[in-house]
Amino acid sequence: MLHVSRGSAHIAPFRHAPEGPRVFRGKPNHCLLAPPSPGKAWRAQSDPADRHWAQPRRAFGDELVQALDTLRDPRLVEQRDAHMERLRRLFHGQVEGRAYFLCGRRGVGRSDAHKEPEAWLAEALEDVAQHGVLLADQDVFRPLVIEYGPYGVHLIDRIFGATVYELGTPGNWQAECLSEPVGSLEAPCLADDETWALAKRVALRFVETGATVPLFGLPTLSSAINAFLNLYGGAGLVAMLAEPEAASRDLHVINDLIIELHTWYREHIPAAQLQPVVADARTQPPGFGQLCGCSTQLLSRATYAHLIAPLDAELLSVHPNGGMIHLCGTHAQHVPTWREMTCLKAVQVNDRAAEDLEAYFHGLREDQILYVNPCPGMPVERILEITGGRRTVIVGDRPA
Repeated sequence: MLHVSRGSAHIAPFRHAPEGPRVFRGKPNHCLLAPPSPGKAWRAQSDPADRHWAQPRRAFGDELVQALDTLRDPRLVEQRDAHMERLRRLFHGQVEGRAYFLCGRRGVGRSDAHKEPEAWLAEALEDVAQHGVLLADQDVFRPLVIEYGPYGVHLIDRIFGATVYELGTPGNWQAECLSEPVGSLEAPCLADDETWALAKRVALRFVETGATVPLFGLPTLSSAINAFLNLYGGAGLVAMLAEPEAASRDLHVINDLIIELHTWYREHIPAAQLQPVVADARTQPPGFGQLCGCSTQLLSRATYAHLIAPLDAELLSVHPNGGMIHLCGTHAQHVPTWREMTCLKAVQVNDRAAEDLEAYFHGLREDQILYVNPCPGMPVERILEITGGRRTVIVGDRPA
């Protein structure tokens, strides 16, 4: 099983990181946020409904109060968890006689999520509260989701100081590459970072509401390679071949930050509700993480296995059950590497990546689940023909 130690090409068996505080092997960042103070300790961990801050709640508007009555309803939690149990059985290889369909509902806010984040969150909660009946569907899992993703796929880039801006249509976030050379990236001071403060602010407000029904989707916390190429562009690809030590240094700095953010969310969002980005279409049982591997399509199998796979494995191992990788392009050259990555428990494919479903289904391990978004090149009928419904979550409505 693959694991490459830092600063070495040594390959050794990979194992999950032990439970407990994570020890960073890179340069220590003394600006990283401290653990929650004793005054904000979790209540009894055995009661998911009680996992909110032990502090007085701020006043909520009348509409939100009504919405929260629905979003704290134990009957809806029970319906959600019944679907989660079936999903858990799928992850444990317990074959059922029908395919698993997933089609969640993400809350929509009308306010500017960057300028009025609390108002946006209240509106998103009010929105999903109107759709509690979706959880009663016995054939399709339709989880209710709150997902706050400031700056789209460029959250990490902005924390590292890149200029991030909207181009044309709202939500079309772009980033300018850094002017500094590869090998000079420094760990940011999260305690003083306004971008992270914004993301954290909404997460804490969500917990403060005491809503137990909706899942909470993370912002985009991708593979380190995605952020690395966002920050350096083509120069990053060149450096991976011409200056691998400099590239590896910065990749580790990026990965350490992403791991720190995953760890913070794990410490502050109830495990029963914590989900990856695009949670309405990538819901996993509690305890699984996820990373976006879009840029891995640009790498050879050897380059990915040497420079990136150990970082992806380290990141997924922050979560007790490992996790998922998202793919959307031509990535099948990495199937042998992912087959050996013990912490990789699921592979989600859409668009071009979905067209290679057969290669993933037959090339990956029997305990690795496939999430497939149907597309013209891979319709539902073809998905079922290849998989027979085994190890497969189909993202979308069940055909009539």
